[in-house]
Amino acid sequence: MVSHSSHHSLDPRSRRLLRSLIAQYIAEGQPVGSRTLAKSSGLDVSPATIRNVLADLEEAGLVAAPHTSAGRVPTAQGYRVFVDSLLELRPLGEPEVDQLRRELPTDAATPDLLGSATSLVSEMTRFVGVVSVPRHEEFPFRHIDFVPLDGGRVLVILVFTDGQVQNRVIATQRTYAPGELEQVANYLNQNFGGQRLDEIRARLLREMRDERARLNSLLAAAVEVAEQAFQSGAGSDMLVAGQTNLMGRQDVADVDRLRELFEAFQRKRDLLQLLERCARAEGVRLFIGEESGFAALDGYSLVTAPYGVGGRVLGVLGVIGPTRMAYERVIPVVQATAGLISGALKRAQPTS
Repeated sequence: MVSHSSHHSLDPRSRRLLRSLIAQYIAEGQPVGSRTLAKSSGLDVSPATIRNVLADLEEAGLVAAPHTSAGRVPTAQGYRVFVDSLLELRPLGEPEVDQLRRELPTDAATPDLLGSATSLVSEMTRFVGVVSVPRHEEFPFRHIDFVPLDGGRVLVILVFTDGQVQNRVIATQRTYAPGELEQVANYLNQNFGGQRLDEIRARLLREMRDERARLNSLLAAAVEVAEQAFQSGAGSDMLVAGQTNLMGRQDVADVDRLRELFEAFQRKRDLLQLLERCARAEGVRLFIGEESGFAALDGYSLVTAPYGVGGRVLGVLGVIGPTRMAYERVIPVVQATAGLISGALKRAQPTS
């Protein structure tokens, strides 16, 4: 994040004027002049005094004048000071949380749940919703079945506790009879149901190495099949909803910048890395403009909150919009929705 130490020295009057200017600019989208501020700030000072304070705020890099004699607009640094120390956040109201609860399909498989959450935050904020999708391996498995195919290949059907079903075809070193595969499936289902794939792999290998374990053919078969069946799949993915919300907004008039952001949505990789960085931090993360270090987000803000189960972060939900956004509205929406995702995933976990 950006270092803000130089801005803690703002006196109360400067802070009040900065807050008033940013609130007005977010509401109306027009540069704010000193006369308007004299009225809206509630300070009993002359427009000349206000002009002097604005000049100081401009020198500090917190506001900028887009054209000569026009009013001022906040910079990314100005928004940062506003969000960190001048913004009063209120949690989402109970009616809105209830609406979110009703509209989130909490008993759906994880990709459907996350897809709905992304669309919901996009609708509620009128910006772009993004969410990182955890890999299958992050969830405990509920059940496994094997179907023998020709040429030593086996179809693996994995059912996870969150309702996802994944099919994989693996090639085994020797051909297994259907009865053997059924035995292996029963062994894995009885002994390992409710555990994550990485835990199962580690435990099977431990049992193989444990010299006291009878190295029976069932265990050997289970290890060979499971090692392949439980391989890590593809990397993380990301869902995006509401990209068109950014089109036609007067504060996103730069078509080239918008195209660059749309290309980033297509490529996903850089944005995913940014979301993964957010997942490593606690609570809400906010990148304003160039703070993300990701060129496609210059001129935009990203607000994220993590979701997960039992203290393990599985991914992050976020909103991307212009830096001129109603942060006091967007942040609680993202926070509340991420919390509801966590609750739904927790119910999908085995109770053992």
